[in-house]
Amino acid sequence: MKVVAGLGNPGKKYDNTPHNIGFDVVNLLAEWLDADWKNHPRFQADVARSSCKGVPLLLVKPGTFMNLSGNAVVPLMRYFRCQNEDLTVVVDDADLPLGRIRIRAKGGAGGHNGLASIIEHLGTDEFARVRLGVGRTTGDGLVEHVLSRFADDLKSVVSRSVNTAAEAVLCLLEKDLTESMNRYNGWQFEAEVEPE
Repeated sequence: MKVVAGLGNPGKKYDNTPHNIGFDVVNLLAEWLDADWKNHPRFQADVARSSCKGVPLLLVKPGTFMNLSGNAVVPLMRYFRCQNEDLTVVVDDADLPLGRIRIRAKGGAGGHNGLASIIEHLGTDEFARVRLGVGRTTGDGLVEHVLSRFADDLKSVVSRSVNTAAEAVLCLLEKDLTESMNRYNGWQFEAEVEPE
């Protein structure tokens, strides 16, 4: 069984914020795979069950708030007897500019508390992660930036980024991690220019 965990914060007030872009990706995947979300209090998460290429798949949105993501993801993995290599985490990355995607097979948390929580609970950093750039603002601090809603003029960038990240996750599931990295690492949003 494969697990794709999109990280974010529960509640309407966090919708359309950089920190919740992981939720946006798994929501789109659930739509594409015709999977329905169900709340599982036991795992402190919303879970959508589906399959990809005949392999059972769990899409997960932790309900623990970002900093405690491991409290939801890891017990769920243990219950379904999933291995570390079965997990893919989709997460925002303030060190990447908005409109960029980076896929890695393993690595540290890079200052991201959600990833840090999962690493701590798993006892390893050896799991795939799909990072979506959300950039940083020059005025407000990082916390204010990732918890503030995206400006209206950024909607096309965000939408395309979410769509491309969801495609990258499907590629990872249907092919393998290497294929997904080769195809999508370095992807960068380019605005569609109207012909003159």
